[in-house]
Amino acid sequence: MTYAEWGDPGNTDVVVCAHGLSRNGRDFDTLANKLCDRYRVVCPDVVGRGLSDRLTDYRGYGFPQYVADCITLIARLDVDRIHWVGTSMGGLIGMMIAAMAGNPIERLVINDVGPVIGSAGIARIGAAVGTATEFASFEEGLEHVMRASATFGPHTPEQWHALSEHIVIRQPDGGWRLHYDPRIGDAAREAIAKPVTTDLWLLWDQIRCPTLVLRGAESDLLEQEVAQEMTLRGPKASLITYPGVGHAPTLMQIGQVRDVVAFIDQA
Repeated sequence: MTYAEWGDPGNTDVVVCAHGLSRNGRDFDTLANKLCDRYRVVCPDVVGRGLSDRLTDYRGYGFPQYVADCITLIARLDVDRIHWVGTSMGGLIGMMIAAMAGNPIERLVINDVGPVIGSAGIARIGAAVGTATEFASFEEGLEHVMRASATFGPHTPEQWHALSEHIVIRQPDGGWRLHYDPRIGDAAREAIAKPVTTDLWLLWDQIRCPTLVLRGAESDLLEQEVAQEMTLRGPKASLITYPGVGHAPTLMQIGQVRDVVAFIDQA
């Protein structure tokens, strides 16, 4: 698993930031730059994304692999405690680790995901991932990212470029493609089609560390009722909701960054 890193590599006060299903670790550049003067910030590319390896068997793209890889990464950082910021899939990975006995997560930020996933959000994401990954130009890829990510809410042209420059990658033949293995979409659709056998509330109720939940007010993945329930059980999380945003807040906007930094700094 590859990762981008900011701050002093010898700093034992570490923040790990984990991205969503079809994104990569460079999503956290803005947040990392606000944290790196006092934290070592590590932003992995989960397997199959960004600069990380692709799996030979696409059926390995799932949470058992992701969690195992992240636990290995944490061990390699050689620190006793970390802070975890996770968007969507990265939030679920964080939940799963934080529910383990003796886990190293000191403070947990869950960005627009929870123990129950909205069916509309699942259907939307499942229909999109891996279905359009090649483009004739960066500009065409940028337009695709903007359309596919419209639920992120309003962003400036510069922010959309930043959200695309590590996602739309030039190929040796001169073409452009998305940064991830398109077979991740196949794995996601197969997982969606299977009956849900795990009650993630059981995991949530095992979490004991201080937890902050972020939610886009228009999110179709983390529904309001679920977010409110997350404040009442398990770690009894604090909840911040952002108007005009769906799934998911990008943690690029000033207010979103400020909220995450303030929560982590309380440690």
